Amino acid sequence: MPVLHSTKNLKIIEPPTATREGVAVFEYTDTYTVFHYGRMPDEIAGKGEAICRMAVFNFMMLEAAGVPTHFRRFIAPNRIEFDLARLPAPNAEPLIPETGNYLIPVQVLFRNELPQGSSVHRRLATGALTPAEIGLPGIPKVGDKLQNPLIEYATMLEDINRFIGGPEAQRLAGLSDEQFQTMRDTTVKVNKVLTGHARKLGLSHCDGKAEYLVSSAARIVLADSPGTPDESRLMYNGMHCGKQVLRNWYVDNGLEVPVSKLIAEGVPRSRWPQPAPLPPEFLPVMSDLYRSLSETWTGEYLWNAPDLNAATQSVARLIGR
Repeated sequence: MPVLHSTKNLKIIEPPTATREGVAVFEYTDTYTVFHYGRMPDEIAGKGEAICRMAVFNFMMLEAAGVPTHFRRFIAPNRIEFDLARLPAPNAEPLIPETGNYLIPVQVLFRNELPQGSSVHRRLATGALTPAEIGLPGIPKVGDKLQNPLIEYATMLEDINRFIGGPEAQRLAGLSDEQFQTMRDTTVKVNKVLTGHARKLGLSHCDGKAEYLVSSAARIVLADSPGTPDESRLMYNGMHCGKQVLRNWYVDNGLEVPVSKLIAEGVPRSRWPQPAPLPPEFLPVMSDLYRSLSETWTGEYLWNAPDLNAATQSVARLIGR
């Protein structure tokens, strides 16, 4: 079954209960998502396997660094088996620390840089955010690096997720003070490990997000696919290495699907406009980019992809830079 707004298919092997984690498998597909629309029209050959292998590498690297994760095993070429927690029901009673074994309905975002595409620029421009709120003396420039990582929170299970403050995040997550601090501290560690690995490879790990579950033993456990280009913004020599390239094409050509406006106006999904397909020449270039990034990141050279310098130069030519 597909997961809403996800590029992964979910197969439940053993359903979770109130006292025991279940078991499930993610199949990483060649689809991509932008604008909260869900899956877009095209498939990018090899993307699913490339991202799956990055996720496996990251889970193993993070576990070696002492971060508990929900990862169980890799099922080649594009699936992982993982511990499955219960999904909180919409509009359910507030979660409490004793609930246990549930997916935390809050994502924790971390920012090291503010590249093109960062929501911080848009939020500052509209007044939804002030420089002081993120510890800056003034409006940052595109590409500015932050002196210290910025940690933010957002909802995760809403039609359009929204940024929220720490107190609301803790309330929605149903965490004790200690658990909430553990989730924040773990995010800082995850960011440090991923950013350090990226730096060794000549990549910039600009920002990303982490998702968590509360295990049946009340532990905070990292979930989803941290550090992959579907969850993090990675750049090489000033070029995006992921879906920001695709998002920019839609925006630059006036083809962005206005999902927020459609939802606000109550337009049923069945009446949403169909997104335009990508130009055919995008698909092989993006395929090479994802495979090249995966090979560079993991050290597994499986596809004879161009090196990352050549792959990003091809992207630059494609978008006219």
